Amino acid sequence: MNDKTLTQDLLATVKQNCDLLLSGTIESSSENVRDAFSTALFENLRIQNEIFAKMTDKGWYEKKLVEPAKIQQTEKKFAEQSFS
Repeated sequence: MNDKTLTQDLLATVKQNCDLLLSGTIESSSENVRDAFSTALFENLRIQNEIFAKMTDKGWYEKKLVEPAKIQQTEKKFAEQSFS
């Protein structure tokens, strides 16, 4: 297994951990449990960001630039949505 494949697998695993930890945070029955899940979630998010940055630096994860007009269009779409 080469470095790129290993790093992609690691990133996918950390993302999955974040998903599980977010669910744990949301479903916690007490503040202490919620704090424990939340702390672990933010640590995993930090790790995910670090892996993403290294992959980007090596050219293994391409960032796509988006036109400002498309960003504004998306912002407007979500601002107009009603969540009631």
